[in-house]
Parts: sequence; C-alpha cells; structure tokens
Amino acid sequence: MIRKVWPLVVAAVALGIDAYVLAGVLPSIADSLTTTAAMIGLGVAAFTAAYAVAGPLLSGRLTRGSTARALLIALGVFNVGNLITTVAPGIEVFLASRVVAGAGAGILTAVATATAAATVADHERGRAMSLVTFGLSTGTVAGVPVGMIIGQSAGWRWTMALVVLIGVVSMAALAFRAKTLPHLDTAAGGSAFTVLRSSRTSVGVVAAFLLGVASLGLYTYLLPMAEDRGLGGLGFALVWAWGIGGVTGSALIGKPLDRYGPRPMLVGLPALLALSFAAVWLSSSPIVWLIAAMVWGAAGWASVPTLQQALTADRPGQAMPIIAFQMAAMYLGSAVGAALGGALLTAGTGPASLVAWALVPAGLALALTAWIAGRTIAHRNTEPATVPACESVG
Repeated sequence: MIRKVWPLVVAAVALGIDAYVLAGVLPSIADSLTTTAAMIGLGVAAFTAAYAVAGPLLSGRLTRGSTARALLIALGVFNVGNLITTVAPGIEVFLASRVVAGAGAGILTAVATATAAATVADHERGRAMSLVTFGLSTGTVAGVPVGMIIGQSAGWRWTMALVVLIGVVSMAALAFRAKTLPHLDTAAGGSAFTVLRSSRTSVGVVAAFLLGVASLGLYTYLLPMAEDRGLGGLGFALVWAWGIGGVTGSALIGKPLDRYGPRPMLVGLPALLALSFAAVWLSSSPIVWLIAAMVWGAAGWASVPTLQQALTADRPGQAMPIIAFQMAAMYLGSAVGAALGGALLTAGTGPASLVAWALVPAGLALALTAWIAGRTIAHRNTEPATVPACESVG
C-alpha cells in the first residue's frame, strides 16, 4: 500500500505545510516586505480562494490526457508559486504568488486523492485516501512548527524554501512512478458542477464546509482560548496534542473504513468532535483539555477520508470532482471559521467562549453526516481471503 501511493503522500505533506505555514512566520514576512500583518494575512485568503476555484474547475480538464501529466503540472504550478513567494520583493508579487500556489494545490489535492483510490483494489480505497489525508495532517502538524523554527533562525524565506524542496522531491518521485499511475476516468464527468446534482454530494460538500468552520477554524484560536482559561502554559502541549490526534486519526481510519464502511464513522466522528468541544467549554482541567484536543484533532482529520469514501465509493468515475468540491469546501470553511472567530473576538466575545459557538457548525455537520449515513448503502467487505502477492501497480 505505502509503496503504491507514497509519492502522493509526500505531495500532500508539502500541501499541508503550505496551507498553514504563513501563520507561524507572518510577522517576519510583514517586516521583510515592509507591510502590515493584515496584508500578509490576505495571502492566506488568496491561497484558499485559488484552491477552492482551481480544484473543481481545472482538475478534470488536466486529467483527460494523462494522470501523471496532471499531477506533474499541478505540482509544477504549486512549486513555482512557492518559489516566487520565496523570492518575492514586495507585497504585490507575494499575493500573486499565493494565488498561483493555491491553484496548484487545489488541483493537486483532488487528483492525488482520486489517483490514490484508483491505484489500489476496492477493498483498500479507504486506506489509500486516508494516507493522502495523513500526508496533509502530517504536513500541518509537523511541518508548520519546523517551518517556524527555520523562520526564527534563518528567516521566513528559508521556511518557504523547505516547502519548495519537499515539492520538488515529490515531483521527482511522481516522475519516476509516472508509468505506474492509473488512468482516471473523466469522460462521464462533463462539467464538474454536474456532481452537485446529487443531493448526497451537495449535502456532503456542505458538511465538509461546516466541519472546516468548526474544527480547523476554531484551531486558529486554540492558544488564546487556553490563555483565557488560565492554561496559557499548556499552549505548546495542546498544539501538539491536537496534531498528534490528527496524524493518528488520519493514519488509523483507513482500515475501519475498508472493513466496516463509512456509515458508523459518519455519525461517530462528528459526534466525537462535538463532545471534545463540549469538554473544552465546560472544563478548565489541563488533563481534560489535553485529551479533548487530541480527540478534536483525530475526529476532525479522520472525517476527511470518511466523507470521501461515503461520497465516492459507488461513483469512482466521479471521485475527482467530488473530492475537489469537498476539499475546497473544507478549506473555505477553515478560512470562514477563522474570520468568524476574529469577528466574535472583536465584538467582545471571550476567547474561551469561541468553542461554544463552534458547537453550532459541529452540530449541523453531525446532522448532515447522519443524513448521508442513512442514504449510504451498507458496507460489504469484499476483500478476498488472500490477496495475490502480484496485485500491485508498478
């Protein structure tokens, strides 16, 4: 399994770092480019907006000729955008480079996840897609702190150079494995928006948006929330607890998905997310906060491949546009959640109270995923008793 999809996982690591790394080095970028932190913050919005637009609109068009070509083009665009960010002389070039990088990232996420699912047998699809999510979460969790350390010691441009380096390594690995990558069927797809005619897909995309608002959006304010409860000294541990939970959840969810199908997880994971929020809201115990942060990270990240499996298992030919819309919605939700949190703080809401507000989108997401579960065919594990040793791609 790892041998088949590891180049796609490496690419996802680069995406995970790039999506959040600016937050850790934002002040130093602002000083370097002689602008304000708010202007640099627009770079995150530019990346997210380009990600959301490019993934659904362009991923299908690029894969009509060759999956490998589509992946290499997307990675190339992503790397070029980050390289321009690295050498940007001013805010205008910086913002334009984030649009380029975001467009490449949006296409790459959709194509890489669909390719991972198509590379393996049907009874391994959950594990394959969860490995891509594992790469995203690992990049976010491990890469961002490393990027901050590099930024503090050598400057933010070297932080971005790290992202470029990982992207180049992934590009070389994909080029080496190009002939082994499966062809993705996009002939029946038509316009990417046709997949939204399915009520299950549309509801799934909305659920992904709400989960992004609740989980990733609230994560932006984890440190001020802890300080507001007198747990400021626990901040670093909480960040790592959330991260360890996210990496563990995305790494372990694949086998249960393949064995039992997504139905039980569609209800269980959002419920766990809401319970972790309730625990943070109602308690000031350091142990409770650490456990809740770990559950929060695990449930949030594990929900990503769970939704992917639920929405695409019976429609593999439409997997790529569905995943593109799902991931675009999730990252848009993250941006909206962060913006709403900032607005609430400006209006006078205490940081610790933000988690109570996050229960609203978490609860709505649970209702929607439960609806999807009710309309998902019960899983039948079709895994053969013994898998032939020769079953592999490349």
